[in-house]
Amino acid sequence: MSYITVSLSSILRNCKPGAVFTHARQTHVQILIHGLIHNVTLQTDLLLAYSRGFLLNARQVFDRMPERNMHSWNIMISAYVHNSMYQDALSVFNEFVNSGLTPDHYSFPPLLKACAGIGDVTLGVMLHGNVLKLGFENHVVVGSSVLDFYSKCGNLNDARMVFEGLSWKDSGAWNAMISGFAKAGLHLEALSCFKNMLGNKAKMDSMTVPTLLSVCGKLGDVTKGKEIHGQVLKNTVLYNDTVINNSLIDLYSKCGCLCDAKKIFSSLKNLNLVTWTTMISCFGVHGEGDEALRLFEKMRDSGFKPNSVTLTAILASCSHSGLVDQGKRIFNSIRSSYGFEPSVEHYACLVDILSRFGCFEDALALINSMKMVKMVPAASVWGALLAGSLVHRNIATGEMAAHHLFEMEPENASNYIALCSLYDSRGMWKDASRVRLKIRRLRLDKTPGCSWISVGGEIHTFYQGNSSFSVDPKTQEWLEWIIRTPLIVHSEIQSSLSL
Repeated sequence: MSYITVSLSSILRNCKPGAVFTHARQTHVQILIHGLIHNVTLQTDLLLAYSRGFLLNARQVFDRMPERNMHSWNIMISAYVHNSMYQDALSVFNEFVNSGLTPDHYSFPPLLKACAGIGDVTLGVMLHGNVLKLGFENHVVVGSSVLDFYSKCGNLNDARMVFEGLSWKDSGAWNAMISGFAKAGLHLEALSCFKNMLGNKAKMDSMTVPTLLSVCGKLGDVTKGKEIHGQVLKNTVLYNDTVINNSLIDLYSKCGCLCDAKKIFSSLKNLNLVTWTTMISCFGVHGEGDEALRLFEKMRDSGFKPNSVTLTAILASCSHSGLVDQGKRIFNSIRSSYGFEPSVEHYACLVDILSRFGCFEDALALINSMKMVKMVPAASVWGALLAGSLVHRNIATGEMAAHHLFEMEPENASNYIALCSLYDSRGMWKDASRVRLKIRRLRLDKTPGCSWISVGGEIHTFYQGNSSFSVDPKTQEWLEWIIRTPLIVHSEIQSSLSL
């Protein structure tokens, strides 16, 4: 290899992140000037440089390569997957297969990620078969990628089999299994898997913590969440991780600990848009609409432009606190101030604001205006209208919203139950009985409401109407007394229970 080739290759491989495109273009010109465009090493290095964010240029180099080595195929596939262009990655893989080459251990991880990204289970299973055929199942990265594929696709039985078959489990494998349980709603299993992870001397990382905090938030297990928070505080890397801190704010918000969420938010130095949005949502959920609005304005003054999720959060905060005028103002500013059309979620939030406070004519007018922007009212929009109708016992509007929901979600029992409750609130017993009969005829089931409580580190779940949970006679006596007493000062309960 000549001195010029070595020098140009070195430049391409050592491009600084902020100047990749400039250096790659300049080096590309030098390659052409020196007639080295057919050098496979330089072509591959050029492809790698362009793949770091300049996919059109990378693809042009790739398509013009008269000879492609294994490395070049893997670079192109990985670049597409890294940018979530999964179909393009699989298209390149199809060309790869037709060329007669065999994938190596670098090929499988991005391909399996692409299959998970688009939900192509058939291709993913076929790739797993190739992994077994080529003997890569004990390769740590490949094995973890197969596990991650099954986990993300919801095939937990296959994921468990792969997980148990791994000869060595790194943090990526444990994270994939924990994430799979969490995604499937098996929250206790996710926490149990985490316990086993620590028992096997594997260390949690920045990928583990957000999933675990989300699980604790959904369980309402603030004690376990605080334990994980304590471990985060002992680790400098985790302590300064913005995603983890955002997850901590969300955890404390879901567990009713507004003060803890505010402390974390106030202590952060590196705030991103997700941080602001999470805290705004936290204030809104706790009925602190005015605080949410103040934080929203502070966010804007700090140079952050709200996205669609942020605007949904602030509109929902206005709804929870009855801030009708402020909600209208923010909704009307979406086009003028932020340059994009309101989404269905934004319409649903404003319909919720209007209908919850009896402004049904305005709510219906807003729903009808969606047709002007070629937007079909989603179930969330009609659901918000039905909820408001139930609050104000508005039969006409409630029936209209319910019938739209019956067409859109014929198997959602909640819609039928809401209409039934509306009839009950007005003493329309025959209509309520008719809806109940329809629920039975359609064999619809509604998940009962439930609550959680942590006692001695163990989560106990209470379902509505279920009295199977055993308590001692004295506790049962107190519970019955509390139920019989509709109004009682909280301090009196505390002093009595301490006896």
